Amino acid sequence: MGKRDPKSKFTDISCPNEECDDYGKANNQNIVGNGTYMTKNGKVQQFKCKTCNKSFISNSNTILYDLRTDENIVFLALKMILKGMSLRGTAESLEVKFDTIRRWLKIAAEHSEKVNKVLMRDLNVDKAELDELWVFVKENRFREWAEKKKKKDGSD
Repeated sequence: MGKRDPKSKFTDISCPNEECDDYGKANNQNIVGNGTYMTKNGKVQQFKCKTCNKSFISNSNTILYDLRTDENIVFLALKMILKGMSLRGTAESLEVKFDTIRRWLKIAAEHSEKVNKVLMRDLNVDKAELDELWVFVKENRFREWAEKKKKKDGSD
């Protein structure tokens, strides 16, 4: 039998379980590796908290947790929409289903504060415009927002 490398120390990882005594506490030595699995976006590391015995993955509690699509593609879709491209046009350009784009928008709206930071950093978009978008998305009135944006941008 071959010799194994020493176990990795996951000192920068903390338990995402809010009911755990070690929730959010990094460098507590309570996190151990619990295997990996492959997705179409690459390998995903699984962890286990020795304090509460809950398992979680490396992107737990992130903005786009549990999406099967690369985060960069989702943010690209959001950027395209903010720049005025229709949902259908965005879906066709990225070769995904229309309903997928709608689901991404809904998830992004639920995490709007975190998403805003990324989009404001990467695009020349102000917070008011983003807040307006999220209100329309949450109220399922996206079409109304898109029409209003077209009129404002003068692209009738």
